Amino acid sequence: MASKSKENRIVVTLACTTCKSRNYTTSKNKKNNPERMELKKFCTTCRIRAPHRETK
Repeated sequence: MASKSKENRIVVTLACTTCKSRNYTTSKNKKNNPERMELKKFCTTCRIRAPHRETK
């Protein structure tokens, strides 16, 4: 049986906003944060710290 603490968390993929490469995966609580997540992470393709946005 699944535990109650992990039923609202989903795995999302983060893509670079400049080059569109999908570099990172993370999890988020869909109940608390229904909008798309955006984090500033290092892109290995661009070789800069760029904002990464959640993809489908």
